[in-house]
Amino acid sequence: MTFCLGISCADGLVAIADTQITSGSEVSTGKKIAVQQGDGYSMFVLTSGLRSVRDKAITYFDERVSLSSGDLTKSYQAVNALATEIRRVYDEDNDWLNKAGLHFDLHCIVGTQLIEDERPQLYLVYPQGNWVQITPGTPYAIIGDTRYGKPVLDRTLTFEATLERSLRVGLLAFNATEASSTDVGPPVDALVYATDSFRMQERRFSADELAPISEFWRSSIAAVVDNAASVVRPLAASLQLGLEDAP
Repeated sequence: MTFCLGISCADGLVAIADTQITSGSEVSTGKKIAVQQGDGYSMFVLTSGLRSVRDKAITYFDERVSLSSGDLTKSYQAVNALATEIRRVYDEDNDWLNKAGLHFDLHCIVGTQLIEDERPQLYLVYPQGNWVQITPGTPYAIIGDTRYGKPVLDRTLTFEATLERSLRVGLLAFNATEASSTDVGPPVDALVYATDSFRMQERRFSADELAPISEFWRSSIAAVVDNAASVVRPLAASLQLGLEDAP
């Protein structure tokens, strides 16, 4: 399992990915963000799924971009190029994966701005190569273990958020996932892209650096539970009366 999150906000894009790779009983660290950038283009790809399939598709895509970057001027063209390479890997490997009892399950989040784009774009790409564009109404895409971080995002994240606030919400969503999923863990790779900059700013955060967030999150949730007594107590009281009155 993994945790990969892409956020689109008014000021640009944010990407967050854990680095834990679990294979049977073995746990290792590996990067799940691939970055491509140059004159007039900048993009990242987050991936979730079989590592071998991911590495092959990203290698093919990197080669395609290096050979034809001048022909890619809008974000949807870059996403279509990635989709083509995903389908290529599917055609090459899917039968062999099925024979081994495995499934072709590569999901991708693509954040990109190319020279003819008015603003950065964010896409969710499925294993079949089809994709959806992320819109301001729900300004994020998450792949891997989505169960625990999604409530944080749905309750607190809006398209109008700054890059700093988007990063803050994203790290809290990661922490909520890490606390409940044994297959997700630090270090965490974080990336921030400011609109029209054509330069991704990337940083890896260690477990020690993330520890204060974990402690803050734990103590804040405990405080909220305590402070909720005034609104929850009437419900609890009515339930207790109901039990007392039951035959």
